[in-house]
Amino acid sequence: MTDSHSSSSTALEEAPDDVKLAVDLIYLLESHAIDTDTALSAIDMVKHDLLTKKAASSSE
Repeated sequence: MTDSHSSSSTALEEAPDDVKLAVDLIYLLESHAIDTDTALSAIDMVKHDLLTKKAASSSE
């Protein structure tokens, strides 16, 4: 008999880094019961910040 928790853990360990990060972020938001609109606003801010940093580093 296969333990579905351990097989999903193995799948996550083998997942690309962006998938692992997304799962971690979803867990963080859900475990802290963050309001959806608040989370989306924060994600927009983070995306804007990262894109700004990426543009600055590519122009160096």
